[in-house]
Amino acid sequence: MRHTKDFGQKHFSKHIRHRLWFASDRTHCRTRTFQLSRYDILLDPVVYNSILMKTQDIYGHNTKCVKDVFYDTLAGTHHHLADARDKLDHQRKRRILSSAYALKNLEGWEHKVADKTDRFIKAADAACTQPLKKGMKPATEDLRFDYRAYSNFFTLDAIADIGLSERLNFLDQGHDLCTAETMGGKLYKANYRECLHATARAQSGLVWSYNWFPVLWKLSKFVSKDYRKMIELNEGWNDIVWHRATQRLARYRAGEKLDDFFSALMEDKNGNPNSMEWGEIVAEISIMMNAGSDTTAIAMNNAMYLLLANPQCLAKLREELDAVIEPSEVTIPYDKVRHLPYLRACLDEALRMYPPSTFGLPRRTPPEGAPILGDFVPGETSVSISAYVAHRDPKVFSEPEEFRPERWLGDDAKDLQAAFISFSTGARGCIGRNISYLEQTVLLASVVHRFEFALPCEGWVPDRYESFNLAPGPMPLKVWRRFQDEIE
Repeated sequence: MRHTKDFGQKHFSKHIRHRLWFASDRTHCRTRTFQLSRYDILLDPVVYNSILMKTQDIYGHNTKCVKDVFYDTLAGTHHHLADARDKLDHQRKRRILSSAYALKNLEGWEHKVADKTDRFIKAADAACTQPLKKGMKPATEDLRFDYRAYSNFFTLDAIADIGLSERLNFLDQGHDLCTAETMGGKLYKANYRECLHATARAQSGLVWSYNWFPVLWKLSKFVSKDYRKMIELNEGWNDIVWHRATQRLARYRAGEKLDDFFSALMEDKNGNPNSMEWGEIVAEISIMMNAGSDTTAIAMNNAMYLLLANPQCLAKLREELDAVIEPSEVTIPYDKVRHLPYLRACLDEALRMYPPSTFGLPRRTPPEGAPILGDFVPGETSVSISAYVAHRDPKVFSEPEEFRPERWLGDDAKDLQAAFISFSTGARGCIGRNISYLEQTVLLASVVHRFEFALPCEGWVPDRYESFNLAPGPMPLKVWRRFQDEIE
């Protein structure tokens, strides 16, 4: 795990611009076999697009690379969509889930996102203070709203409702204590985020020596109190998922007809059973509750931070929103703001600067090897590209350390999209992309329109903790209402 203050941006990007990591199959040991190779992207206008698309060599639809054994190393008894390495198995899973994640279905569930937005706004209203006087620093006691925590409560509440028709009520209660259940039936309380994030930290620190991972996982409990605690919390995560799965199964067996992802796992749109094994269903629920909440929450927090740190961009976004939204409106309908260009540009620019998943998603070359970025890479080699690094190549994204949403509105926006890999790309690209944009769009539009926020001080930056994701620490904000005459 790496803990940095704003990730050492300028030094970091200067020295590792657009690189590929290679790991040989000999030991899978990061400290012994990883080699670093650097590939600079050229700007010849004739081949600009084709060079940007070289990420297709690793992640594209026609790539010969497959998912790395990394995914087998972390898989449980059953694979889920994100770690399924077998091509046919992945196609089967994606076929089952694709209709559930289709944009037309997500729009039908917009009322669930709107409900969570209402609850987020209620919590922010409760934390409101008097307006900040110009030029003043917020008083410590006025930093009452942790945007990082509440954006995560939002995504957890939303995915539980959309996926399992369950109300976790984290936004209402202001914390994430929930019921967990062992496979033996013992019920207890656990903190959702603590268990989830501890699991990621423990796995990300040990997984890279693939063959040794099971041994390291067991031994680490005896040599490190920190790892012992994280691995205990990992059991809590397993029990949180198990309880959610068994409770939803009981409702299904009782004949409740609910419109959610679980129903899509059990039956196709014609009511025919998908005949998935129970362990496979639990695995799909686990990745949904994990990836379906954490990365979107990180993106939401980063977008707000970058807007507050760049007030000229925030003012421009407000101008766009105020042109289509009445002062009295609270939760903004998706259809009203989904096509606003600057709003989408702000979301994409935040995802470019701080892609939630910063580690390169590992792929593996075929036994005969494969060409990548013009070089031959031997067979059975782990390869990946970090989105954080790729998004900071100044030859593609000019002034990469600057938050400039306008870059996505220029004539070369389509070219930039070719190098934008926050959701990965190709056949294994993120299936949850549409729901993430839905949640981000509705929440950001609603809170930017209704509230003013202030960071703790000028120049404040969040702590960032890297495991598989680059997770920001707490972001305590002062909050107050924009339209004072609308306050009852």
